[in-house]
Amino acid sequence: MNIYASILTKSQQGKKQLAVLIDPDKCDGDQLQKTITLLGETKPDMVLVGGSLVSTLTDSVVEALKQNLDLPVVLYPGSLLQLSHSADAILFISLISGRNPEFLIGNHVVAAPILHRTPIEVISTGYMIIDGGKPTSVEYMSNTMPIPASKTDIAVATALAGQYLGMKMIYMDGGSGAHQPVPVEMITAVKQILHIPLMIGGGLNTPEKVEAACNAGADLIVVGNALEKDPALMRTFTSIVQQSH
Repeated sequence: MNIYASILTKSQQGKKQLAVLIDPDKCDGDQLQKTITLLGETKPDMVLVGGSLVSTLTDSVVEALKQNLDLPVVLYPGSLLQLSHSADAILFISLISGRNPEFLIGNHVVAAPILHRTPIEVISTGYMIIDGGKPTSVEYMSNTMPIPASKTDIAVATALAGQYLGMKMIYMDGGSGAHQPVPVEMITAVKQILHIPLMIGGGLNTPEKVEAACNAGADLIVVGNALEKDPALMRTFTSIVQQSH
């Protein structure tokens, strides 16, 4: 399974994709089983596992997902402790919107030899934090400032730099539980200069916001926090993304 090739092909065909982000700390025991059942019924394009701060072993969640679902399971690690050999792929995230060397390249140097000895597909991803209207865990844990929501020019320049550096995808994130998602104007402007897939996440907690992000140019929609509060939204979000093709 070449997950990035699938993402890229669908992006080039104009097909929108949906990824569900699972925080291991918020999804264990009965809740994990309920989530697995829902994912099996709705079948998003992939499942992301991780978070800014995770105290639960990622391995157990990844293994449960792999055993019960026929979906790609991709690591979205907030730290080196969130690696799991059971996953299909990993977003090899470089926080290009920040200036903290540990999250730009430092942790990557430590992780690279480990990943090289596994069959996990590595997908280099330029990660950009966009101000979602409130402080987020990723800002605090990474000790970086988000790009202001009104500074579309900075977002465009940052995404373009990530593309020139050879990143395979760009991920613009308002952060978990953001008051407002990445502005549609920013999504459109960034998408216009990219020839690699664009992921959008954070604050996408209503059908209207998901649809707006799709229409603005997002190739891959990431949802998570909203589904923890209202799992029924999953069916609605899946339908919207599929109809946005």
